[in-house]
Amino acid sequence: MKKKHLEIALERLEGFTNPSFQREQYATPASVAAEMLYLAGLRGDLGTVCDLGCGTGVLAVGAALLGAKAIGVEIDAEALAAARRNAKKLGVDVDFIRADVNSVDLKGIDTVIMNPPFGAQKASSGDRAFLSKAQKIAKTIYSLHNQGSVDFVRSFVKPCIVQEVYRIPYPMKRCFEFHRQDIKIIEVELYRITCQ
Repeated sequence: MKKKHLEIALERLEGFTNPSFQREQYATPASVAAEMLYLAGLRGDLGTVCDLGCGTGVLAVGAALLGAKAIGVEIDAEALAAARRNAKKLGVDVDFIRADVNSVDLKGIDTVIMNPPFGAQKASSGDRAFLSKAQKIAKTIYSLHNQGSVDFVRSFVKPCIVQEVYRIPYPMKRCFEFHRQDIKIIEVELYRITCQ
């Protein structure tokens, strides 16, 4: 499947009905998901894939569309129900698990794909917990972070290694009252991290 076709398919998926500001629930844009997944596919990293904090399942469903055995982990029951509907809508099998990232126990994961909370609202529940879990369960990690996070990510993931960093535009749609624009383009960094 071409990247553009993947993006078009992912555009059809439903997002959060009642996103949580505290959990930093922003739907991963289809363009960003397609970029991440296409890159993972080119690198041969789409075997057994886990989307930590999968939200409404965009990354997990997209990985399954590209032939991966996909697992999605999410604590929010409403978001998980939407993720299941999204998988059904596109006719793919994804194993969705309702669990907290810190407590989920997974084995046999080749790659973690994730758009974790950046920790803008609460650092202790942000990307650190997701990066820690990803390092414990996978050999390869694809993760989105705020622009300017390179030093933090490189230091935090040691002894794992940041192999590649891509800056990509992230069209953030209005989803909270304080948002002033329908769509605001921010720059994010996509990391490919490998662990021994």
